[in-house]
Amino acid sequence: MDIGIPEEQRIAVAHHLSKLLADTYVLYLKTHNFHWNVKGPRFRELHLMWEEQYTAMWQDVDIIAERIRSLGEPAPGTYKQYNELATVKEVEGVPDADTMLAELVNGHETVVRTARAALPVASEAHDEVTVDLLTQRLEFHEKTAWMLRTSRA
Repeated sequence: MDIGIPEEQRIAVAHHLSKLLADTYVLYLKTHNFHWNVKGPRFRELHLMWEEQYTAMWQDVDIIAERIRSLGEPAPGTYKQYNELATVKEVEGVPDADTMLAELVNGHETVVRTARAALPVASEAHDEVTVDLLTQRLEFHEKTAWMLRTSRA
C-alpha cells in the first residue's frame, strides 16, 4: 500500500483511530441507553437531545471505521475489542437524569481527549484527511459536552 504515509505511521494513526472508534461507540451506546431510560420532569427535553446526539455518533462510527480501513488496517467491530480499547466506560443500572447528564459530559470529554491525543500522530504523518476527521470530531464532542454541562440542574 502506497498512499504517501509510511507503514509505521499509517498503523499508528489507525491504532489511535481504533481507540476513537471504541470510545465513540461506547458513548453512542450509553447515550442511546439513557435516551430510552431517562425519566422525570425533563424527560422530553433530554430524550430528544440525546436522540440527536446518538444519531450523529452513529454516523461518526462509520466515518471513523472507514478511515481506518482506508489506512489499510482492520477496524475493530466487537464489544470485546471496544472494551479493550475504550476509555469511556459503561454504567450499571439506570441512574437519575442528573447522573446521566454527568456521565455523558464525562464521556464526551473523554472522547475529546482521545481525539486530541491522535492529532499529533496524524499531523506528524502528514495525514490531512485524518486531521480533518479529528478536528470535526473535536468540534462535535466539545460542543456536545458544553450543551450537556449547561443542561445540568
